[in-house]
Parts: sequence; C-alpha cells; structure tokens
Amino acid sequence: MDEVFKALADASRRRLLDSLNARNGQTLRELCAGLDMARQSVSKHLAVLEEANLVTTVRRGREKLHYLNAVPINAIAERWINRYDRRRADALADLKTALEDHPMANDPDFVYTTYIRTTPERLWQALTDPAWTERYWGVKLDSDWAVGSPVTWEYQGVTMKDPEQVVLESEPGRRLAYTWHTFTPEFARVAGFSADQLDSLMNDPRSAVSFDIEQQGEQVKLTVTHGGFGPGSAVRKGISGGWPQILSSLKTLLETGQTLPAGQ
Repeated sequence: MDEVFKALADASRRRLLDSLNARNGQTLRELCAGLDMARQSVSKHLAVLEEANLVTTVRRGREKLHYLNAVPINAIAERWINRYDRRRADALADLKTALEDHPMANDPDFVYTTYIRTTPERLWQALTDPAWTERYWGVKLDSDWAVGSPVTWEYQGVTMKDPEQVVLESEPGRRLAYTWHTFTPEFARVAGFSADQLDSLMNDPRSAVSFDIEQQGEQVKLTVTHGGFGPGSAVRKGISGGWPQILSSLKTLLETGQTLPAGQ
C-alpha cells in the first residue's frame, strides 16, 4: 500500500481524484481543462495514480477515459486499517465514504480494477461457479456460460429468472459479461427494500456487467465495468457501494481462502 499513500500525499493528485469523483470517465484533455494544469503535469500525476491502482483507464474508440478506482481504499480500510494511527485511519474512512456514497455525475458507468494473486483459470471459476460466488457474494449464479444462455440468480432462498438475464460475452479466462438481475418483490423483501425503493429499481433499464481478466506477472488484473443505467439510477446508487465490497471479498477469498467478515 506504499504506492497508495505516496499517490494520495500530493495535493495535485488529490485534485485529480476529486475531479474524477465529481465526473468520472474523463479524457486527458478534459482533466487538463477542468483543473487548469499543464498536460504534461496531468499525465505524470495520472501515471502515479494508475500505478497505485487509484485510477483505471478504458479505451472507447479513439479516446482513453479515466475512472476513479475505489478498490485500494477499501482494501486499506477493511484489511490493514489497524496498522495506521487513528487520524490517518479517519482520513481513509472519509475518502472511502466519499468514493462509495456519491454517484458519479454525467457518466453512468462504474469501473473498478483490482489485482489478485491467482490465475486466470481460478478467477474464472470464482466468477462462474455458484459454490464460489455464494461464498464471497452471497449469490448463487447458475448458467452454462455460453453466449445467449440464461443466468439464474439465487439470493437468500429467492430465485430470480428472466428471459433478459443472459450471458452477453464469454471467453474463459479472459472476458465475461452478462445482464443484471430482475428486481422482484420477493428479492426486495429479503434485501430489506421498501416499496418505493423497489419501484425505483424496477423502473431502471436493465444494466449489464463485464469482467476483463488479464495476467500480469504473478497477479491477475480484474476490471469490472457496470453500465447501462438511466438518469438518476437507483441501481447505480446501490452498486456504487456494493462492488467494492464484493471485489474485496473475492480478492481475500482467492488469496487467503477466507472471506471478509459479514458487513465489511
């Protein structure tokens, strides 16, 4: 975590993170204009933030979009927080809350990147085997994972099936994508959602999530992209805090054989 603390120590880099927190998915040109910083300076700071895994990038056509990545902050707060003094821990908690609780304005996609000491094959199994997904996610995902095949979700005894819950892409060990689950009254009841919350979720267009897997030395780079939300999406608000917790638990399970304590 030395790289994370080094990256956060610089005020200009914190300004870049603030800018992405306010409007995620910006190009280099947009970041330069918004912060009145020279292009070369912004590029250097972004390189440090990418090295610390606080920023991840996605190619969209000819453009390179920059996304704030909250996973390292969660990893510190949830796994190593006791190694640091109380004042530093409080600062980390504030940043963690800011990253998770504020929806990213003007860009619906959420992009998270984490590095896991595992293999692409083992990570693929963790993403597709219902016995694995239940351990770190609490959800059983059942499918043959062929493109176009249905994906059945089971959460706390509630089963969610729908013709639109399908596999979109499937390249074992490389890339997986599928549509998000249907929100039902039964699911809302076990998840503790009110009738108004359920209405908001059901009125959202169906979103989709993708997992990109890339071997990098002894680690695997996992990039999760969740998008397809409507304006003011209730689903987007929910997954903004959910994905960092799921990824932290997945990483812990693959690296230690244990999951994070409930509620972490």
